[in-house]
Amino acid sequence: MNSNWVKILLKITGTEYGQHLTLKGVPFIYNTKGASIKIGNKVTVKSSFLSNLVGLYSRTIIVTRAKGARIEIGNNVGISGATIYARKGIYIGENTAIGGNCKILDNDFHPIDQEARLELLNDVHGGEAADLIPTKEIHIGKDCFIGCNTIILKGTELGDGCVVGAGAVVSGKFEAGSVIVGNPAKVIRKL
Repeated sequence: MNSNWVKILLKITGTEYGQHLTLKGVPFIYNTKGASIKIGNKVTVKSSFLSNLVGLYSRTIIVTRAKGARIEIGNNVGISGATIYARKGIYIGENTAIGGNCKILDNDFHPIDQEARLELLNDVHGGEAADLIPTKEIHIGKDCFIGCNTIILKGTELGDGCVVGAGAVVSGKFEAGSVIVGNPAKVIRKL
């Protein structure tokens, strides 16, 4: 597939990408004005149904949703049908593999408090009410492997070389070399 037109759209929206960006299928990448997306060298983004035989539910979605939000994806990262959605910051280290259908979300999308949710719902202009959404940066180290259908929640920190089992729901800080599984995710061994 010729992905040159997608790369032109990335440049127009201010998304930076390195050499040898490979797009298998058409991802949805949206960079909000005043935010930043940086994609390293030799990154592969899979978005077509059969580009990963796990079976992708949707194409890859990479979105900054607030002014000042940052997404930084290191060199030699593989992404398959994942959603990476930042209101503050998501940082992914080099040589990391993100399995099919993963969700990496640095925010709760809605406030927990009922009155704050109502205020957000009534804020048709997207003003200060959006600041009520709980948000915290995510840091994923280098050389990590994140299994399919995982959810990485706000504030998560994965040290270098962590492995996250399929279907895990991950929140918290994990030391380098941890093998993390379950819902809620916990360390079952160290590499």
